[in-house]
Amino acid sequence: MKSKDALNVEEINLFKDTIGKVKPMVQDRIHPAKRTSKQKTTLAKQKDKKALAEFHFSDEFEPALNLNGPLKYVRDGVDSFEAKNLRRGQYAPDLILDLHGLDLYQSKREIAALLAACEKEHAQCVCIVHGLGGRILKNKVPHWLVQHPDVMAFHQAPLEWGGNGAILVLVELKDKFSID
Repeated sequence: MKSKDALNVEEINLFKDTIGKVKPMVQDRIHPAKRTSKQKTTLAKQKDKKALAEFHFSDEFEPALNLNGPLKYVRDGVDSFEAKNLRRGQYAPDLILDLHGLDLYQSKREIAALLAACEKEHAQCVCIVHGLGGRILKNKVPHWLVQHPDVMAFHQAPLEWGGNGAILVLVELKDKFSID
């Protein structure tokens, strides 16, 4: 406010008379609560979820897969008939992942994300299209899948889902609301 615009005493008194009796506002001194601890726990939970979604597959692991005939695997404790059902096309894939154009690192991350998404989407069967190409992904994808605890079985996909260039995977869904 400039000094020439300042009100003189008469104008101030006229203003107070016009307004009347006014109760002044009391400034409360309550400061907003700090949320640093809550933010830290939220960030920690997000890191845990991210770590679970990024299952780390080993490139060194070499499972004993049958190389004669079509590619198939059944986890211990799972009926071998499930692999036959996958081969026959009894399970239609709920989700499809196409790995064309991805390198090994990106493919691993995408497969881990797909298996994490299976739980969210309640997808029991998924199709991973790896293609043929240089057979690098065709050889590595089954080795990674064998390492994941949620993979019950997989089989080379029928022709309608990609044939030699794809794998149908049967995923175990964990019930969150189990009744004891």
